[in-house]
Amino acid sequence: MAGMLSRLETYYDAVPRSAARAEEFGPLTLFVREGEGWPYYARPTLGHTGGVTAGDVDRVRARQRESGVPEAFEWVAETTPGLRAAVEKSGLVVREHPLMVLEGEGTAPAAPEGVTVRMVGAEDPALPSAAAVPYAAFGVAPSPAAAAQVAARITAGLTHLAAAVGMDGGALCAGQHQPVGSVSEVVGVGTLPTARRRGLGLAVTAALIADARARGVETVFLTATDESVARLYGRLGFRTVATALIAETAS
Repeated sequence: MAGMLSRLETYYDAVPRSAARAEEFGPLTLFVREGEGWPYYARPTLGHTGGVTAGDVDRVRARQRESGVPEAFEWVAETTPGLRAAVEKSGLVVREHPLMVLEGEGTAPAAPEGVTVRMVGAEDPALPSAAAVPYAAFGVAPSPAAAAQVAARITAGLTHLAAAVGMDGGALCAGQHQPVGSVSEVVGVGTLPTARRRGLGLAVTAALIADARARGVETVFLTATDESVARLYGRLGFRTVATALIAETAS
């Protein structure tokens, strides 16, 4: 398990660097997105083995406020166990999420009638709606440049997008995986509120798994919202290996 968590730490450090600048603060690294899109966060610095203090967290938070980005931190509890006390002492609220890794090739559920689940390319007519779906699913206004940004990342091979497309050609559910070497994370799987409880999220995730495996990815992982969602992903072959922690300001 230590080897698996080490691979994930290397991935966590690498994947934001294609869209963000990294600012080093000793035991912590702050990623600041360059351009529009989902904001990033601070993480433990790759390879750091010492402690992290509330003062370290405070310095990063001050820089986040100065940069106009959310005061957010993400890390794996089992890899950096001392960080939780530091961020809580700094005044942030910590939430726990199951960190899950795929075992085997995964199971592909059938798509509901009237829905086609497929990968979406940079020139696909479904791209604009597929890029917007996760924003709508999480109640966030989409970036005006969202479709163009996703298209550019698809063209560069940084992101691969799957969608469940309805009969009218619009995406009902969409998600992405972002490979770095032999590791890829499934992210941003979201379903329109009107299309939920139809199994679309699992079908899209299965399509992303198949695409990742076809590209030679050996380790596919994701972070589930909670234990009930983790049980759903368990149907595809994902198993909880650790706890992902997200710290933010109290809402």
